[in-house]
Amino acid sequence: MSTTHIAARPLADRFIPGQGLAAEIARIASANLLMVLCAWIALPLPGTPVPVTGQTFGVLLVAALFGARRGSLTMVLYLLEGAAGLPVFQPFGAPGAMRFFGPTAGYLLAFPVAALATGWLVEHASARSHASKTKTHLSQWIPPLLCGEAVIFAGGCAWLALFFHFSFSSALKIGLLPFAPGEVVKLALLLAALRGLELARPARN
Repeated sequence: MSTTHIAARPLADRFIPGQGLAAEIARIASANLLMVLCAWIALPLPGTPVPVTGQTFGVLLVAALFGARRGSLTMVLYLLEGAAGLPVFQPFGAPGAMRFFGPTAGYLLAFPVAALATGWLVEHASARSHASKTKTHLSQWIPPLLCGEAVIFAGGCAWLALFFHFSFSSALKIGLLPFAPGEVVKLALLLAALRGLELARPARN
């Protein structure tokens, strides 16, 4: 394995080191727990059937920390857990698999794709930084995080428009615009968290 590949590995590998099945299970379990904890942060919002939650924060943080492959796998696992009736989704909505027929289904179904895209972009930005022997800057995380946000909200608004028969403008009004200020705050928190973890990461052996 090349030095470049090691340096470009997901940030979570520095905090949960090791190779093999046990280490992979530990990473996926940690990512899954992080996602569930973020999802439980939820608040209903007047004028829209979609509540404010920590789910988008969780998806993007998991993807940035654990990478594209583990991030997307974690989101698939998260959706399967929710479909099986485990209390992993935000608390406002139908139980179990019925959640996938509700107004938030489009957001949920977009989570694996958003994690895959965000994780892939973060990994490649890290690889480029290592190749050029430069430090990772906050600006390098912004495009991947914005890409993930775009995928999630595109999925959510498309679902509202296609399956709940809202016009496209109405879907944007209830599925995107009320959440824009909060997403800006989440983005700032994500950048702060990633910078803090990047600075605090254990040194390579």
